[in-house]
Amino acid sequence: MTVAGRSASELYQRYVNLSPVAGVEPVTVERGRGAELWDVDGRRYLDCFAGISVVSTGHSHPRVVEAAREQMERFIHCGSLLYEVPVVGELAARLAEVSPGALQKTFFSNSGAEAVEGAMRLARAFTGRTEFIALETGFHGRTNATLAVTGNRKRKQHGGPYLGGVAFAPAPHLTRCRVCGGACTLRCADAVEDVINYHTSGNVAAFIAEPVLGEAGIVVPHPDYFRRVKEILDRHGILLIVDEVQTGFGRTGRMFGIEHFGVEPDIMTMAKGIASGFPLGGFIARPEIADAFQPGEHLSTFGGNPVSCAAAVATLDVIEDERLCENSARLGEWLLAKLERVAARQQAITEVRGKGLMVGIELGDRGGATTAAQQAVQVRAACRERGLIIGVGGFFGNVLRIQPPLVITEEQLASAVATLDEALTATA
Repeated sequence: MTVAGRSASELYQRYVNLSPVAGVEPVTVERGRGAELWDVDGRRYLDCFAGISVVSTGHSHPRVVEAAREQMERFIHCGSLLYEVPVVGELAARLAEVSPGALQKTFFSNSGAEAVEGAMRLARAFTGRTEFIALETGFHGRTNATLAVTGNRKRKQHGGPYLGGVAFAPAPHLTRCRVCGGACTLRCADAVEDVINYHTSGNVAAFIAEPVLGEAGIVVPHPDYFRRVKEILDRHGILLIVDEVQTGFGRTGRMFGIEHFGVEPDIMTMAKGIASGFPLGGFIARPEIADAFQPGEHLSTFGGNPVSCAAAVATLDVIEDERLCENSARLGEWLLAKLERVAARQQAITEVRGKGLMVGIELGDRGGATTAAQQAVQVRAACRERGLIIGVGGFFGNVLRIQPPLVITEEQLASAVATLDEALTATA
């Protein structure tokens, strides 16, 4: 495909600012359907990364496309906070129905980072406090405020100074917790109280965390971690903000990742899988918290765009009707078992972990973290050459990420596992 006689690759190199990107995959995408993509030459790829865990209902799901088309034929934009738009109200009501606990009122944004930053502002407005606690290795976006609560210097370099008044608690790694000395004993959860007492001024508005730490390498906390932390937060009058941008809408086998931990958040952020690829985010809170904003304190021109909201309503319908949460849970258990068998054969793999169809495969560091990261990039390339798209992440860049559309089949996943096994052997 060319534009004005030039290829997409040439246009990208000449006109798209790629300086912040480690490298664009050499795939010129022409179309997608379900869990598959095709390039301009007609080559098919099995997509096990879903646009960074976004297209949960698959590429161009017919019901989502039709819902967006119908809304576009009515109107595209009018300002959803200036006028009442039926589909926006419908989506907000649906989100209240599926969200945990008493979460009820949603403020819509365009992205996950905007949702997190808005949630932070709401926490300050409600509590009258100014400080935050976040997790080491946690990731919440790339704006100034969201990078302030991101516990990864590699994401923050060349960007400061950041928002002050942020302290960090230890990352709750289930099997290699640095605070617990190996397998997690919840000392890392108890350490949150130490952070409050020793690293803040006692003016903490909220604690923010992902239920499963995505950019950290798909790190799953101890089943009782959030329950213990919530007890500490409640004693100190601190809100719990759960960042479900990556874990929401069936990704972990439940509608929202925090449901695995039996805890009700005070504020919850959403994006990525909310609208099957249409730009949309939001944060939902209990009514008394949501109403803490005063007129003029927060706004978004494009937030709650009617076309995106129509796609989101259709997305919720598809998740429910096609039982995608159940599919994610079932196939996630199947996938972890299959990958454990691969790990038994592949010496490079040190751990397989995840929830639902959010799975990380950590490569070992016998040659050092740099060597493992290099192999991860090589494995991703070897998979791509064999028609499989996966992601790479983790603090050291040594974790292979498997996060496919939730409509993927067992047969397709079996093909992905076989291809991954082959790629690991080829790059050993």
